[in-house]
Amino acid sequence: QLQLVESGGGLVQPGGSLRLSCAASGFTLDYYGLAWFRQVPGKEREGISCISASGGTITYADSVKGRFTISRDNAKNTVYLQMNSLKPEDTAVYYCAADDMATCTYKYIAVWGQGTLVTVSS
Repeated sequence: QLQLVESGGGLVQPGGSLRLSCAASGFTLDYYGLAWFRQVPGKEREGISCISASGGTITYADSVKGRFTISRDNAKNTVYLQMNSLKPEDTAVYYCAADDMATCTYKYIAVWGQGTLVTVSS
């Protein structure tokens, strides 16, 4: 069974940091672009960051640029999202996704993670 399993979500104060992890099971991530999405109830799922299979292309949404950092560790078959300077508006369910085009399309998703909740509140 092909799975992406997220971890690292939780409650954090404004200005704090969290690192989300997404580990693959049943397949290797080497040949996939890897993206992070987030979704707030009542709104569309939004792509916020992506790293291509080669690592040569990295993208961020304007809302997170300068605060979030995406990385991948192929040896661990895992993708990470380091989130710093968190704001209340970052509160959402965060999903990782494998892009089957090996790049950052935010569209052609082969496998979705189950989502992990991040709550930024004092």
